[in-house]
Amino acid sequence: MPENILKAAILGSGPSGFFAAEELLNQTAPKISVDMFDRLPTPFGLVRGGVAPDHEKIKTVTKVFEKTAAREGFRFFGNVEFGRDLQLGDLQKFYDVILFAVGAKSDRKMNIPGEDLEGSFPATEFVGWYNGHPDYRNLKFDLSCERAAVIGNGNVAVDVTRILARDPRTLKSTDIADYALQALKESRIKEIYMIGRRGAVQAAFTNPEARELCDLPGADLIVDPKELELDELSKASLESGEGGSKPKNNLNILMEHSMKQPSGNPRKIVLKFLGSPKEILGKSGKAAALKLEKNRLVKDAQGNIAAEGTGEFETLPVGLIFRSIGYRGTRLPGIPYDEKKGTIPNLEGRVIDPQFKQIPGIYVVGWAKRGPSGVIGTNKPDSIDTVHKVLEDWRDGKVPFRESDLSTIPKWLESKGIQYITFEDWKKLDAIEITNGKADGKTRKKFTNIPSMLEALNK
Repeated sequence: MPENILKAAILGSGPSGFFAAEELLNQTAPKISVDMFDRLPTPFGLVRGGVAPDHEKIKTVTKVFEKTAAREGFRFFGNVEFGRDLQLGDLQKFYDVILFAVGAKSDRKMNIPGEDLEGSFPATEFVGWYNGHPDYRNLKFDLSCERAAVIGNGNVAVDVTRILARDPRTLKSTDIADYALQALKESRIKEIYMIGRRGAVQAAFTNPEARELCDLPGADLIVDPKELELDELSKASLESGEGGSKPKNNLNILMEHSMKQPSGNPRKIVLKFLGSPKEILGKSGKAAALKLEKNRLVKDAQGNIAAEGTGEFETLPVGLIFRSIGYRGTRLPGIPYDEKKGTIPNLEGRVIDPQFKQIPGIYVVGWAKRGPSGVIGTNKPDSIDTVHKVLEDWRDGKVPFRESDLSTIPKWLESKGIQYITFEDWKKLDAIEITNGKADGKTRKKFTNIPSMLEALNK
């Protein structure tokens, strides 16, 4: 067993990557160095590009990640993309452990007629757009219609609904992209339907998100008490304590709110349960309406509560539709991929090949490991667990040891013409964004494209 420092590379700088880095750096036997790579110049993944602008408190988790980045043995290489600038073979020449923390970039489709009509989008694109993510900043969303629909009722669906519905003046001081704020100010949307295929007890949003919808500036939440009536399966689920306290609390929050009279705000959010999209109806190539089938709840073959169509339909006149029914990972060159799950196939974080054999030295954490589930904090125990599998393999002599000099990595990247970004560079960009934001009364004014980031650093 080599006494040298174990050399680890992490691909991706979101929460799961940073939680893994912290646990790796905590080790003393063996001592582990960490090089983190990200395709963007900016770190923090969905904390920067996915958390809604009006959830600023959640973003303070980056202070924890900054402490990790300041530790001895950690280096950050931003603006370096796996599959373009780095190949698996390149990494295997230098690193003993390669850990993928690449998240789930793509989305799941509804697979219904009309889904590709103009005005129908994945929620991921809208989230990236209003957060100033370089991949999505040039997208256009027509907010001139009066009604929109959000399919799904997880926290992302709630975020999208909330951003569409709330008074845009309350977003002025946040880090929302300027172009998005202007578009929201000009929006003519008056009504947003948020649609779940199962009942209120099975709703995926958390209690704080439910309360936020009830007290949203500029919008009334409309909950028909009939939508909250419980069938026998939902009653049994509540009585058994399935899902912890969240379902019962959500139901209580919504029932209490359903008894209140609307305040007469300019926009309203309508919660709908037990409905599945069946078709998007178009007019002149654009989305014009959404056809829903009413569902009932049944037990599936695994004993889980599932939605089953009743043959009863309803059509909602909507001109903008966002689907938020789950994220999917994307295939990476040279890395196995589970097409059905949208993840990197693994056994407890150990990446496996199509024959279910472990690939030595390659691991995965976060959504790329388990699928899109949980909140930011969920990634911490997940990442720690994978790191402990790395340590087990190291003790068992299953981690390949590379005779390599990591001090050559910067020059090697430069020789390939890659302008990599260090964490010190990022701190400069961070300071510029905060300074520019203060001038406009915002928490920060984000750079929304890579060339402008590099130009600012070159200056």
